[in-house]
Amino acid sequence: MQNQLLNVYATMQRVFSQEEGQDLIEYALVVALIAFAATVGMGSVANAINNAFISIQGALSANVT
Repeated sequence: MQNQLLNVYATMQRVFSQEEGQDLIEYALVVALIAFAATVGMGSVANAINNAFISIQGALSANVT
């Protein structure tokens, strides 16, 4: 996955090799990478929260008559 992102970055650098707007493209790529990482990270966080609630439900069900 990281190699694909680096390839995209390298391709974008070749396409937009002009110095005008180069910083803007770099910032846009950084923002896109951060957004992608946050999106991927949210999936694992959501699973962890779901598992915690399932654990709490099991504990409550076992102790409530």
